[in-house]
Amino acid sequence: MKQLLFVLFMVFSFGVTAQTDDAEILKTLYTTSLTDGKSYAWLDHLSNQIGSRLSGSLGAEQAVEYTKSELDQLGLDKVWLQPVMVPKWVRGAPEFAYIETAPGITTPVNICALGGSVETPNAGIKANVVEVKGFEDLATLGKEKIEGKIVFFNRPMQADLVNAFEAYGGCVDQRGYGAREAAKFGAVGVIVRSMNLRQDDFPHAGAMSYGDLPVSKYIPAAAISTNHANLLSSMLAIDPNVKFFFRQNCKQLKDVQSYNVIGEIKGSQFPNEYIVVGGHLDSWDLGDGSHDDGAGCVQSMDVLRLLKAAGIKPKRTIRAVLFMNEENGLRGGIEYANVAKSKGENHIFGLESDAGGFTPRGFSLDCSDAFFQKILDWKTLFKPYFVHYFEKGYSGADISPLKNNTIALAGLVPDSQRYFDHHHSANDTFEHINKRELELGAATMASLIYLVDKYGVGQ
Repeated sequence: MKQLLFVLFMVFSFGVTAQTDDAEILKTLYTTSLTDGKSYAWLDHLSNQIGSRLSGSLGAEQAVEYTKSELDQLGLDKVWLQPVMVPKWVRGAPEFAYIETAPGITTPVNICALGGSVETPNAGIKANVVEVKGFEDLATLGKEKIEGKIVFFNRPMQADLVNAFEAYGGCVDQRGYGAREAAKFGAVGVIVRSMNLRQDDFPHAGAMSYGDLPVSKYIPAAAISTNHANLLSSMLAIDPNVKFFFRQNCKQLKDVQSYNVIGEIKGSQFPNEYIVVGGHLDSWDLGDGSHDDGAGCVQSMDVLRLLKAAGIKPKRTIRAVLFMNEENGLRGGIEYANVAKSKGENHIFGLESDAGGFTPRGFSLDCSDAFFQKILDWKTLFKPYFVHYFEKGYSGADISPLKNNTIALAGLVPDSQRYFDHHHSANDTFEHINKRELELGAATMASLIYLVDKYGVGQ
């Protein structure tokens, strides 16, 4: 009996000591990030000196060169560029649109071409408008009422959903596949309400797809700001015969070579077990991509720096990966996973930050029940930093191609309420980044990476 009590005492004492040591490490990581963080300065340069970084653009090329040079200066074990072929879509001249209530009587509205859309004819398109809430409405109206018209998808994000990403998921199909579905009924163009909970004048870009439609059936697609979506809807309610005009010059060019940017600290005990932390380096072209996803990239870079600054020698190999082409192709994430598989690399954990540089709330985890329970045991370590959300769910787009039966994946969950004010729009700029919130996110990510590296993902 005495021996059993002694063993239990030793196990308990070890657990308390480990928790105390871990709490001190987390405190060091948070303190260093908040007093000597580099993420904000890196993002300042990325956003204000380079700007937008659409795949295949000069900005994307400059971002690759800049982030690699900064990683080179951190004294990592290895920094390299991983080649990947990416699509090159260009917006061309600024879009132009108006609502016409009578010949010569027009009201200009703010639109932007959706990524992947074809251009309009040089003279633009002018036609009557059919307003719908979703794909079911198209089938109800039928070809007779849609053919030769512009389909206006006007399903807003559901305002009573507290999780803004859930609201986004509830209506983004009209942006992604609206043109494909409307074209089947003979529509000549598509206008989509911006994915935004706020009422403003910013149209929000984003990727769309024609699926398996023949090229001859492609029709142009654009997003309209929430204010002007409301205006168009109200004008149609008064007079269903108003016309809509829009012109855009976007084009899809040949694929070009770009790169994922990768920095690595080699593991001291299990170098063949890999932990990945990352974000996507590309952005849409309307703003400078500070929240989506410059924030995730610089936070991931700072995870490596913070671990080194704390004197932590990881057991496992830790990589920061800045993925290219998440926005309109996911080519970077797919290529990284393919190369890892071809080399037989054993990735045990992946963490992505792609939800903005706002206050961190916790993590969404795609993992086994056993590992999820281990994460829950760490909640007390995060409690002093008001990081309390630990739930099973979606992790991130770029790390999703790594998914298999053994890897654990996680996504940083910041407060989501302001994210879609900026997402994919000209409003996604550095002035909307809060330095302290960004640095808290970097420290939160570094803390989880430290714990996963120390304890692994097994039982």
